[in-house]
Amino acid sequence: MGLFRKSSVLPGANEALPGRAEPIATAQTHFVNGHFLAGPYPEGSKRVLFGMGCFWGAERKFWSLPGVYVTAVGYAGGVTPNPTYEEVCSGLTGHTEVVQIVYEKGVDLADLLRVFWENHDPTQGMRQGNDIGTQYRSAVYVTGEAELALVEATRRTYGEALRVAGYPPITTEIAERPPFYFAEAYHQQYLAKNPAGYCGLGGTGVSCAIGTGIAA
Repeated sequence: MGLFRKSSVLPGANEALPGRAEPIATAQTHFVNGHFLAGPYPEGSKRVLFGMGCFWGAERKFWSLPGVYVTAVGYAGGVTPNPTYEEVCSGLTGHTEVVQIVYEKGVDLADLLRVFWENHDPTQGMRQGNDIGTQYRSAVYVTGEAELALVEATRRTYGEALRVAGYPPITTEIAERPPFYFAEAYHQQYLAKNPAGYCGLGGTGVSCAIGTGIAA
């Protein structure tokens, strides 16, 4: 089986790569705002993970929003602990590329969800545009029943708007926040370091009628 198979099928636990016990090396601080990627975070802050396809462009959508303390890219939703990028690209970890967003007390999660829904196509299953494979699937990982209910409510609202516009049903994976594994240092804030770098992110052009502004 080739390392870069770009499968559209998630591996079972007995098929996934073993990974490793120790985290892989990554950057210590955020390239744009200087905050520590792995904390400590401000008291009362919260975390959410968004999968929107390639994490380079997805991260850029969030790091400058008011009330967002720090962002980082990594892997989540799969089986393999502490994977490398090459392992995730193999399709044999089950992970999707995600952005971890640490946001301060007072920020409405609904406002972040609006940015999430409007800036990718959540109807494409195991791909985003020309980026194909399980690592590019749309996903939202949150904490607790209340946040899950909010995500589901926004999914229904935006799903109806997409249906009216002619899109198929939303395929986004919605679940409790699983372990987050930081990606390698060169992936962190990639488009701030490489302004002309690749960004395959593209929305549907359909507005999401939730969240009216971020109240930090």
